[in-house]
Amino acid sequence: MNEEFLKPVSIDAFDLNDAWFQCLCEILEKGHVYTITRGSYEGQKRLEFDFLTLRVRKPSHQIIPVIPEGMSIPAPTDMEYINGYLSYLLTGTKTETEDYTYGERLVEPKVKIRENVGGKEMVRQMPLEVNQVEEVIKLYKEKGFGTNQAIMEIGMPSDIKLADPPCLRLIDTRVRYGKLHFILYFRSWDLWGGFPSNLGGLQLVKQYMAEEIGVGDGEIIAVSKGLHLYDYAWDLAKLRTNKTHPLALKGGVS
Repeated sequence: MNEEFLKPVSIDAFDLNDAWFQCLCEILEKGHVYTITRGSYEGQKRLEFDFLTLRVRKPSHQIIPVIPEGMSIPAPTDMEYINGYLSYLLTGTKTETEDYTYGERLVEPKVKIRENVGGKEMVRQMPLEVNQVEEVIKLYKEKGFGTNQAIMEIGMPSDIKLADPPCLRLIDTRVRYGKLHFILYFRSWDLWGGFPSNLGGLQLVKQYMAEEIGVGDGEIIAVSKGLHLYDYAWDLAKLRTNKTHPLALKGGVS
């Protein structure tokens, strides 16, 4: 029996529209089909890369995906939604039903503390009193660009207990060649619906931070061991790329 190894994929894209299209093409060719045993859409099938490295050289050139005229495909996002998503990323506001938001973790993080009060278990939230976005801006402005410490963290150790832990875990940064660059890690990542809005919103955050620091807007590099397409989006991806998955002939991807 032949030993199998992971099949990493590397994509070099010009802008965010190009990145989305190339990822759709590649996942239909190289994605692994499996049934979800825990997570969103449990019990359904997912098409996923073993590991992806994505470089986007000019993410601000075209932020939202372009759907050619005549294609009966709904756009996965638009600039109105992305501008709203920017507010989500830069404020700590969340609803009572949300365990966290990316914005809360970035600018107003809190940890939950369980206490026994009068024989009754109580949960309170302790603010960490740090705005990571503003601290990174301050670090670069006051200490210069020769550092590897300007990283913003979304994930917490306790997230392993959540039913829906954060997909985005790290936003690392670098200022080099006069520009601010983002290096992102997603543990899991929905290619059809999440990818365009996530990267669009993060690009706007990067532009804001670059302007505050006083440098140019740079590249995005993203890595993920879980970039995927849910089965409901397989036909949409095939229509957009005019491709079929090789497993379709074997009944793997209809």
